[in-house]
Amino acid sequence: MSQCSGKITFYEGKYFTGRKLEVYGNCDNFQDRGFMNRVNSICVHSGAWICFEHPDFRGQQYILEHGEYPNFYRWNGHNDHLGSCKPVGMHGAHYRIEIFDGSHFSGHCMEFTEDCSFLQGQGWNKNCVNAIKVYGDGAWVLYEEPNYRGRMYVVERGEYHSFNMWQAHSANIQSIRRVINYF
Repeated sequence: MSQCSGKITFYEGKYFTGRKLEVYGNCDNFQDRGFMNRVNSICVHSGAWICFEHPDFRGQQYILEHGEYPNFYRWNGHNDHLGSCKPVGMHGAHYRIEIFDGSHFSGHCMEFTEDCSFLQGQGWNKNCVNAIKVYGDGAWVLYEEPNYRGRMYVVERGEYHSFNMWQAHSANIQSIRRVINYF
């Protein structure tokens, strides 16, 4: 059975001050809930969440797991703008991902069941990931830089035959990490 809920609280001020917005499921537009898109701190009470820079699940993505984020630098934010969020669909504890250097699942392929801080250090001799298959129960975060830094993209169970399908700006992926969902 899929677990796709949780609780997250957004605060306008740093260190959990100012107006707040509590969310328990998909929220496609913070402004529709009377909350402006200025977010300076976040508390993730349960679940794992994808937060987006703009309404309607668009723009820069940020993955937030259980814990406190007292300012936007703590979630790798470049500014204090967020406009929508949704919980990450979690189905259990089994994680597996295949990455391909060619689109439509062609070319060199590697499989991972654990986090990888630097793909090239594990034998991935390409500069890009063009297609992905996510199996099993978990979700993964793809990063444009080694050591889980830079722009993030979340992929859940399914097939992504080109990098455009996971809203990437480029196919340059340097590290991958499993999303751990805490309830």
